[in-house]
Amino acid sequence: MTDTTCPSCGTVATTGSKFCESCGSALGNDAPAAPVATEALDELSPISAPTRRRPTDPPVATGPRPCLVCQGTVGPDGYCETCGAKAPTERDHFRETPASWVAGVCDRGIVHHRNEDAMALLASDAPGERAVLVVLDGVSNSIDSDVASLAGAKAARESLRTPFPQGMGTPASRSGAITQVFGAAAAAANAAVVQVTDPASTNPASATFAVAVVERSLLAYANIGDSRVYWLPDGGPGVQLTVDDSAAQQQMESGVPREVAESSPQAHAITKWLGRDAPDVTPRTGQLELTTPGWVVACSDGLWNYASEPDALAAQVAAAGTSEPLDLALALVAFANAQGGRDNITAAVARVQPVDSGQNASAPDHQEDPDG
Repeated sequence: MTDTTCPSCGTVATTGSKFCESCGSALGNDAPAAPVATEALDELSPISAPTRRRPTDPPVATGPRPCLVCQGTVGPDGYCETCGAKAPTERDHFRETPASWVAGVCDRGIVHHRNEDAMALLASDAPGERAVLVVLDGVSNSIDSDVASLAGAKAARESLRTPFPQGMGTPASRSGAITQVFGAAAAAANAAVVQVTDPASTNPASATFAVAVVERSLLAYANIGDSRVYWLPDGGPGVQLTVDDSAAQQQMESGVPREVAESSPQAHAITKWLGRDAPDVTPRTGQLELTTPGWVVACSDGLWNYASEPDALAAQVAAAGTSEPLDLALALVAFANAQGGRDNITAAVARVQPVDSGQNASAPDHQEDPDG
């Protein structure tokens, strides 16, 4: 397979890769020109200005926020009124806790100048009954990828609000029905990404896609690109459930060890994505029957870059020493930032105690949005 070089940063990527995830630039002879920066909203806005703002976009929430350093109140100037620390914008760092057993943190990291990751969560009040974790990682250097990733995450969440169909009552028919549901969720996310993309853009927004759905003892998952879902059971070996669409994954499938493939110059070149120029938005899907307590983790590569092996990520979960989902998500983000924070970081987690799957799951009622 012939290698190609990223025109922006010089990273080597294999043929077939459309984007360099080291810098986000498009690859190939027909790579578009570097994007023109878009005008940002005021610094407290929860999301940067899209190229085309829709008239139906909700107003920006302007209520007081807690300081991430001391939990004081962030003033209208963006600084904590107690300790004086400058607060990140609501788009650069946001948290969701739709239920006591589900939470997520989405953070800009240290190196990047904006947060192009996004997440959208929902969960039932009853632990283990039903939860949806959606993570999208906007491709860097494509216009409005921060806008598109959040729009796509919300669209996928809404598509997955209703419990899975039972099919014809057989395991095979239910599996097929779940695959169709995930296909519809990916299509909804892709449509949302395209909707906020300027039709005239030569560098349209793109994003990865990862979803985990807990429905009693069933864990179902889907992905496009290299955002991941892990299952980390208590006291047992963890497992990476999703399979990346990336050059590194192609190398591993040809026999290259994980640590070598994932540290190679082309490791983060993705081969599938969401966006206007995506040739295929059919996700990989899978299901797992849960029998023991543990953690479901959906994350972007900003986290797994530093703990790719399931055992390595499980070690960070253990090191956090908490059974509280929000505390764990915060600890995982803090870990990634302590390693350098070279990318945006998203960690969405669900604490699962398997519930008998013989009962019907109800649609979750609760959700949180960074911009209402």
